Amino acid sequence: MTTEVLQVIRSDGSVQKKLEPTLSEEMLRKLYRTMVQVRALDEKGMLLQRTGKIGFYVPSGGQEASQVGAVAALDAGDWLFPTYRDPGMALWRGASFREMLAHEFGCAEDRSKGRQMPNHYAFREMKYVSISSPIATQIPQAVGAAMAAKYRKTKEIVLTSMGDGGTSEGDFHCGMNFAGVYKAPIVFYCQNNQWAISVPLSGQTASESISVKAKAYGFPGVTVDGNDVLAVYSAVRQAADRARAGGGPSFVEALTYRMGPHSSSDDPKRYRPAAEEEEWRQKDPIDRFRNYLKKQGIWTEAWEKETWDGVRADLNEATKQVEALGPPTISSMFDDVWSSIPPVLQEQKDSLIEYLKKGELKDLGGAFPL
Repeated sequence: MTTEVLQVIRSDGSVQKKLEPTLSEEMLRKLYRTMVQVRALDEKGMLLQRTGKIGFYVPSGGQEASQVGAVAALDAGDWLFPTYRDPGMALWRGASFREMLAHEFGCAEDRSKGRQMPNHYAFREMKYVSISSPIATQIPQAVGAAMAAKYRKTKEIVLTSMGDGGTSEGDFHCGMNFAGVYKAPIVFYCQNNQWAISVPLSGQTASESISVKAKAYGFPGVTVDGNDVLAVYSAVRQAADRARAGGGPSFVEALTYRMGPHSSSDDPKRYRPAAEEEEWRQKDPIDRFRNYLKKQGIWTEAWEKETWDGVRADLNEATKQVEALGPPTISSMFDDVWSSIPPVLQEQKDSLIEYLKKGELKDLGGAFPL
C-alpha cells in the first residue's frame, strides 16, 4: 500500500481548487514574506558562522513551507514545542531578527544570556517553548502541556514539531501512546526531511510512511507535501480544529528536504548523493509558492524585489546592532536560579562583583565547541 500525499499547489504553481484553503491576499503575502525571512536568516547565519562571528548555526533552507505553513494554521494562543530547525515559527509569531541574532551571538540581549545553544530559541510571550538538543524530549513535555490545557478547559492546543529521526526515539512513542489514550489536544508534526544527520529515511523506519504510525496509537495520521505551504496549512488546520473540538490528537507528516548541512559542523557531501540534492532543489518551496502567487495575480517583480530588499536590509541592520552589543554580565550567572535569591547566593554574587572590580579576571574568549 502506498501512502497518499496531500498536495494543493502543483510543481508549476497551479492549484487543486477543491483543496485550496480560503486565505486573504494579506495572509498569502505574509506567508511568502515569512518564508523569505527564513531563507535570508539561513544565509546570514551560515555566513556569520563561516566568518567566525558566531560559533554554530543550524540551517533550515528547503523547509520554509513546512515551518511557516504549520504555525500559520494555529491560533495565536496555541503552544509550540519546536525543534532547532523551526525559526520560521518564531518569525511568524513576531520574533525580530535582532532578538534571534542576539541569541545566536549569545550577547547581552540574548534572552538565554548565553546559556543556551545557538538556534535554541525561547519566546515566552509567543508560547514558543525553549528548544532542547536531546532528540524528541519535547514530545512528552508537549503532551503534558496539552493535558494541562484540557484540564483547564482553555481551548488552547499544542503543536510539537520533530524530524524523522525523532520518531525513532522512545519519547516519541511514549508521547503518542499517552496522547492517544487520554485524547490530548495536540498535533504531532513531523518534518520528514529525509535525513537524520547522515542516516537516510530508509535506515530510520521500515514503515511505508511515518504518518501511518499514528494508527497504532488510535488517532489519524496524514502525509502532506511539505514543500507546499498551502497543503501544510490545510492539514495542520484540520488537525488543530479536531484537537480544539475535543477529538484528540492527530499526526501530520510533511515530506520535505534539508537542502543544507545538518548544522554548520556537518558536510552532507560526505553521505548524500548530489543527484538527490538537485532533484529536491527543483522542488524549492519558495519557488513553488511564488509560481502560485503569480497565477493568482498577486506576485509582481517589483513586490518580489521590495520583499527581498526589505528583509535583507532589516537583517543587515539587526546584525550591525547585535554586533555592537557586549556579552552578558558575568554576575548574571546568579540570576534566574531562584525566584528570590537566598542570602548565601547573594553573598557569592556580591563577592564576585567585588573581585571583578579588581580587573584580575580576564575573558579568554573561545568559539562555541561544536
